[in-house]
Amino acid sequence: MNLEIPKKFNGVAQMATIAAKNIFRPISRKYDLEEHAYPKELDLLAAGLNGLNDGSEGAIGGASGKSDTNDANSSVKNGGNMANCINIQAMCYGDVGLLLSIPRQGLGNAAISAVANKEQKERFAEVWAAMAITEPNCGSDSSAITTTARKEGDEYVLNGEKIFVTAGERCNAVVVWATLDKSIGKAAIKSFVVEKGTPGMEVVRLEKKLGIKASDTAAIVFTECRVPAANLLGSPDIDVKKGFGGVMETFDNTRPFVASMANGVAEATLERTKELLKNEISLDYKTPINNVRAAEAELYRMEADYEAARLLTLKAAWMADNRIPNTLEASVCKAKAARTTNASALKCIELCGALGYSYKELIEKWARDSKILDIFEGTQQIQQLIIARRLLNKTSSELK
Repeated sequence: MNLEIPKKFNGVAQMATIAAKNIFRPISRKYDLEEHAYPKELDLLAAGLNGLNDGSEGAIGGASGKSDTNDANSSVKNGGNMANCINIQAMCYGDVGLLLSIPRQGLGNAAISAVANKEQKERFAEVWAAMAITEPNCGSDSSAITTTARKEGDEYVLNGEKIFVTAGERCNAVVVWATLDKSIGKAAIKSFVVEKGTPGMEVVRLEKKLGIKASDTAAIVFTECRVPAANLLGSPDIDVKKGFGGVMETFDNTRPFVASMANGVAEATLERTKELLKNEISLDYKTPINNVRAAEAELYRMEADYEAARLLTLKAAWMADNRIPNTLEASVCKAKAARTTNASALKCIELCGALGYSYKELIEKWARDSKILDIFEGTQQIQQLIIARRLLNKTSSELK
């Protein structure tokens, strides 16, 4: 793996950084205070952005396995996944909540890209899709989903409640995880695209949150909600041997994206902290860490953790672009990046003292925003469990 970002993505990174500094940063505090207000300033930006998964060819993510064309004679690809990770990090250098508020940038779009067939990808190409997994009695254990999908003719009938749906009110479709048969277990869980306005689908409330307040977070109830059978993503067949693998392909695709969000926040927090402390510290990377001030040593350690997280994220994205199974790497980068940004943000508040804690600076906001990045798309504990299963070659029933 090359450690440098491919030159062809420099333009993407530069444009995203410009947007972060000149569009996101100036309105960041405004929409942090005006929770649930839609950031109208993003409409023009949205018109010029491609969806998170545009540019990807065929199935992406670990579950698709190694492509037949990915042999010793084929070229190495740096494609849509890596471009998206670079773009996301640069945008979240500005504001995570505002990124999540841009139309067609929803995690549901990444789910469609990961699991949908060619016809579905074309049909939902212009859709802004949220992703609905979490339930009132089902948090990190996605296999415990109780929302049901009952087949009736050419339709599925959905019943259940989903909570903490990012962009759940503003989106125009939701990717809903539901079980076809509770008695079979997690192998029966499938994902369905439910378009806004479908009878039986109701947004019942918006949540007030610690961070990412610019992004709306909704609770949605499905009551005898009829969805065309063609909106089931992937195969409708229940494959007990394959188990939960079908819908879990989504996470192989989206976890590096969440890691990139965390990397953007960590980069912003570290950079601003160094700017605020420039008169008190003198960063000299030639001096051994044991011979520098405590504050400088803390910054060195945080920078090292950030760089490790960034490179792990690019590796997971590179594997996805080259159709190499990346379930382990997707969880590794998500766990590392989320833990790094949360710890770094809190430490930066400490180093900056009163400025770090006050509304005069965005550091306190970035610290609040960082917490969700260690929760959604799988908590730190879930990531560690997945990593342990992969390293020890254990199944979910063998290692719980």
